[in-house]
Formats: sequence, structure tokens, C-alpha cells
Amino acid sequence: MPIHKEMDYTYLTNLLQEFTSISNIDNAWLFKSQGNLGLQGMFSITQPDLLANMRRRFILSCNILKESDNSVKFLWAPFPIEMSGVSMIVPSPSGSKLLVIRNPENEAPSRFEIWSSSQMEKEFHIPQSLHGSVYNDGWFEAVSWNMDETFIAYVAEEPYPAKPTFNDVGYKKGDSTDKDFGSWKGQGDWEEDWGETYAGKRRPALFVININSGEAKAVKGIDKSLSVGQVVWAPFTEGSEQYLVFVGWSSETRKLGMKYCSNRPCALYAVRAPHHDSKSKEQELHSTEEFHTLNLTQTISSALFPRFSPDGKFLVFLSARSAVDSGVHNATNSLHRIDWTDGKLYQSAKIYDIIPVVLCAEDGCFPGLYCMTVHNNPWLSDNCTMIISSVWHSSEVLLSVNVLSGELLHISPADSNFSWNLLMLDGNNIVAISRSPVDVPQIKYGMFNEKAKRNATWGWSNIPSPIFRCSDKCSILKISVKDACDGPTKGATKPFEAIFVSSKTKKKDVFDPLIVILHGGPQDVSLSCFSKSLAFLSSVGYSLLIVNYRGSLGFGEEALQSLPGKVGSQDVNDVLSAIDHVINLGLASPSKITVMGISHGGFLTTHLIGQAPEKFVAAAAINPVCNFALMVGTTDIPDWCYVETFGTIARNCFTKAPSAEDLTLFYSKSPISHASKVKAPTLFLLGSQDLRVPIFDGLQYARALKEKGVEVKIIMFQNDVHALKRPQSEFECFVNIGVWFNKYCK
Repeated sequence: MPIHKEMDYTYLTNLLQEFTSISNIDNAWLFKSQGNLGLQGMFSITQPDLLANMRRRFILSCNILKESDNSVKFLWAPFPIEMSGVSMIVPSPSGSKLLVIRNPENEAPSRFEIWSSSQMEKEFHIPQSLHGSVYNDGWFEAVSWNMDETFIAYVAEEPYPAKPTFNDVGYKKGDSTDKDFGSWKGQGDWEEDWGETYAGKRRPALFVININSGEAKAVKGIDKSLSVGQVVWAPFTEGSEQYLVFVGWSSETRKLGMKYCSNRPCALYAVRAPHHDSKSKEQELHSTEEFHTLNLTQTISSALFPRFSPDGKFLVFLSARSAVDSGVHNATNSLHRIDWTDGKLYQSAKIYDIIPVVLCAEDGCFPGLYCMTVHNNPWLSDNCTMIISSVWHSSEVLLSVNVLSGELLHISPADSNFSWNLLMLDGNNIVAISRSPVDVPQIKYGMFNEKAKRNATWGWSNIPSPIFRCSDKCSILKISVKDACDGPTKGATKPFEAIFVSSKTKKKDVFDPLIVILHGGPQDVSLSCFSKSLAFLSSVGYSLLIVNYRGSLGFGEEALQSLPGKVGSQDVNDVLSAIDHVINLGLASPSKITVMGISHGGFLTTHLIGQAPEKFVAAAAINPVCNFALMVGTTDIPDWCYVETFGTIARNCFTKAPSAEDLTLFYSKSPISHASKVKAPTLFLLGSQDLRVPIFDGLQYARALKEKGVEVKIIMFQNDVHALKRPQSEFECFVNIGVWFNKYCK
């Protein structure tokens, strides 16, 4: 390695390590102090450990003091406490108990621990003969205490079917273990899993554990074709049955990739919860017909994140029906309500629309609901107002929603370029996280003011936290659509946005190199929230242009649906318009432009260096889509290839083999069709375990560039998947991007 390059590499690795060490606040809970001496907060914090290639989890506690002048102080504990080997922590509703789950390694059992304020009270080991790992992935994940804190419902991997055993004679009858001498386990039947990041995860199933006895049971009556997630306990009325409500995804024919895909049909189901006393066991033997599921949402194609109101009068849920019905992998959400009467179940219960899908919003108005999740406890004290985090153009905002009247208010500061995310509720007050691309997340405390005017009902104060801050200039630019009059819908002609971050080393009259950053999806969005990797790139002298081209979330359904069938043209032109916009504003030089992206962002990166070869001096592509014709036969989401190439009309075409005409169009819409024009030196960063965009896609394109004489570098991460989020992978990825861009820009 040349001396100057080695010095650059050394400098960048040392600097990136400083950013990598910054902690993330992932979750938080509030508890009443003993003796009612105020409140105590408990924050779950993660920090990458590069040497161990894992993320360490810590718990940091604080006392929350409310002063007479309505100010709030957080008195932090001097040090966090590490939660080693912990998969999940879930406090009980009253806050008097804490569930700690430790998932097994190899063939070990799952461990459930019940903690009180001073000690571990109980520990239960659940053998793999009952279930495998408990799901903690944020999608199928569900751990729910019942109200009297005696039972916990959760989702775990159903045991694998028994595999055949062979010895030197042949098939061996009867049960045996893998450790039997003189025999070996056969492979058994192959079964599809749920794709990217779910390798080996075939069927998430529902279980209930009695925390007094430690007895765990699979919930009966759920059809084997359903994969289960997001379970909650239904309100319980004395003398009636106790039910669980969960989300079910059917997989009778084929499992398509679930990660990043809200367009998989699903419904809310109710099932009777199992009892654990001897009387109920006798009833089970004679009343098996009672064990069945009831579909609560038959009239809608998607139902997610069920939440009961605190008074138990209604059930609220999110729907991704726009994504399901159109075939795009994410789209505008809607919010719905079912009235829950005396604990009685009605399959034909009326579904009320609370927030419908917004097709095209007027300027400055609510663009539609774009939720990544719904908080486990989103309710204010009136029992009917929810606090929701939702994408609004290029930022995430906080909304209050009255689920009876449908009244919706934007409650985080409207003039902020920061993104806001709900952390927890303190009665009618809110603890939130505020962040920008280069500002470390800061805790904010929002207090409800009933006497204030409608547009100023929330006051926000800063809460000093142990996580330090850094700051840079960040602005959100609106960019007009070229040839807007030709748009098929009004929403498709409205301006899109880009986030511009000026570098920390900005000097007067000198342009810093520009990195154009492109998100994947394409039905996703780059938010004005903190990114260690982007803050690192900014700190070494790059300005950032983070483009939310048409088709991104947060801008209305018409704008989003304008992209399918036009990928490689409409999105490419939007990015070129954004680049020209910042050049015309005098924010960047046309001679120092680089581009990078992951997945569909990598698709755009490789398209741009082929369609506009003179515009870019270097590129970096992370697991890029380069050839639809190759990808469609190997990906876990073949439906995505059809929808993005042909439009939503082709959402069901993946069930048949692609025709010669299909393959021709796939190729023509792909970056590889422009590979012969590429000049920019290109860095490829590939995860060898990627099931979403298998590595052959990037390798085929990289080899085509090499054959043409373009400078190419490939880094293969042998044990990582699509997102390259393992700490060592992410670290090495962005160090190499920094070195690569420095080589051609500085």
C-alpha cells in the first residue's frame, strides 16, 4: 500500500472509530419510584463492539424530577449496566416485574427470567422440543404480559420436524439423538423460510407461559399455514373467555421475503388463550372444538400492530393495504378501529377508518401516514388519543390522533429540520428523541398545555443526556420536477426533496467534494435523522446530498405510485435534477461529484454512472441491483422485480417463469445495459449471505466494468447479509468508501 494511502487509511479508521463508539438509545420505560418519590426512567442503549463484532446492550437509569415551575430534570446514574447475553427485556404493565429472555445457542433451551426490584425471582428453561428462539426482530416480534401479570404470550420458532436417522444398515426406526454413535441424521424435507435476515426462520408460532409454574404451551387452534406475530392480550371481562389477538401471514404456497416488505397480505386474528389449571385441562379434552381462530379483519387486505385502548373499548390497528393491493413493497398506511364490546368477538365487526390513505396533499398539509411501527403504549389519559411517529416528507414527526373523531395534530416543532421519534409517554407528557443527519440524538420532553392555543399545545424542553453532541449545517431542499405538466397524476408533479449537509471543513470560496447518497426500496425514505456513517463522511470534508426521489415514502400515494414501471428513468432523472439544483445554488462543484447507494440506491448508483458517465468521478455501490434478469430467479422477492420493471399491473406475474420478452425488458431497465459507457472508478461492497440481492448481481456488473478497463474494487463480507449492519462490516464498508472517494477527489 503506498505511504500516502496508508496514512489516509490510518487517519480515517481512527476517526471512524470515534463515530462508531457513539451509543444509540433504542427503548425506554418509566416506573414509579418506591414511596411515590417521583419517577424513574430506564433506557436501553446499544453500542457497537468492533472486536467482538456485536452490539453491546446497556441499561442506564435516571430519576426524573418535576420542578414547581414545570421544568423537568433527569438525574442520570453514574454508569450504565451491561445486559450480557440478553435477547429481550420487557417490563410488566405495573412495572413491578421485568422479563428477561435469553435465546439459546445451538441446542440449548431458551431462558426466561423474572426479576423484581431487588433480585431474580424465577428462571425457566424452555427446551427446543417445545420451541426454538423467541423472535426479537421487530416485525414478528411479540412479547405481551396479561393484565394480572401471571401469563406472558410470545412468538417463537416452531420446532423442526423430526429428521430421518440412518446407520450402516440403512434407515433406523424410532427416535434417536444426533449424538448416537454409529448413525447420522438425514437432511429431511427442505422448507422455505421468510427470506432476507430470516434464514432458517420458517414458522413463527404463538406460545404462552405461566410465570408461577413455568409451564409453557403452544396456543392451539391456529392453522398451520399461518405465521404469527405482534400478539397482544385482549381486554378481559370476568366470566368471559380470555383471548389473544395477533397478526397472521398466510404461507400456503410460497414464502416471499418479509424484511422491509409491508406488502404481504395479513389479518388480525383472535384465539382463545390456553388455561393452565387442572379444570381447564379437562375442559380441553372435551371441548377441542372451542379452539379456533377468528379472522377479525376479513374485509381489508392488511392489518398490523394491534393496540387496545386502555379502557378496552376498541382495538386500533395499522394497515398497509395500499402496498398489498398495488404490489409495491411499502406505501401509504391507513389507521383503523374496531369497537370491542364486552369482550365478545364478532367476525363481521365494522372496521372504521380513522386516517385514510392520502393520495395527494395540498402544500404544507398532512401527506399521509407512514409508520414504521406503533409504540406498545401510545395512549394519552383520555383513552382515545394516540401518539404516533410518522414520516412527513424528509423528516419523521410526532402526531396525535384522536381515534374516535379522527382529529390529527402535528405536535413536534413544525419548523424543525430534525426528525422526531416517540420514546415513551409520561402520562400526558412525551419523552422523544430529536436528531438530524449529523446531530447525535437528543432527548426532548414535551409537556401538554391545555391553556395554550391549538397550534401551540406542546412545549418542548431539552434533556441533557450522557451521549455527546456534534452539529453541522443541514437543510432540506425542495426540487421541482422537470416536465411536471406531463405527470399522470397531480401528486407525481409536486416537488420532491433532498437533504443537503455542508461539510465540517467548509472553507470560503472553496467547494468541498459532494457525495450523492441514495436510499434503497425504492419505496423507502432517507430521513433527517442521525447516521454515524454520514456524520463521518461529512467530518472528513464532504458535503452530502441525500435525495428522496419521487417514489419515496412520505410524499403522498400518487407520488409514490408514479415510480413503478419507470425505474431507471424517472428516479435517475430526479437525482440528476437534484445535483443540478445544488450546483445552481452554488453549493457544489460539477467537477467533484461522487455517488453511493445500497440496494435500489445501488441500482441508481450504477445507472447514473452509465447514463451520465461524465458527471461522476467515483462511485460506491452496496449490494446493488444491477440486472433484473439475473436477480428475478435468485432473490427472495421476485415480485419486486416485476412491479418495479413493469408496474403494479404485473404484481402477480412472479408465479410463472419469465418469458423471453420479460427478460428482454428486465435487461433494458437494468444498469448493466449501460455498462459499456461507464468511466467512474467503482467500489463494490457485497454481503455474501445476501438473499435479497444475491452477490452474483453485483459481481456480474463489476466483471463487465473490469473487462472494459474501468477501475473496480470488490470487498466481500463473507458473513453478512443485505444491509451490512454487523459492526465490523459497517466499519470496513465506510472506511473503504472514505479512502476510495479521497483517492479521486482530494
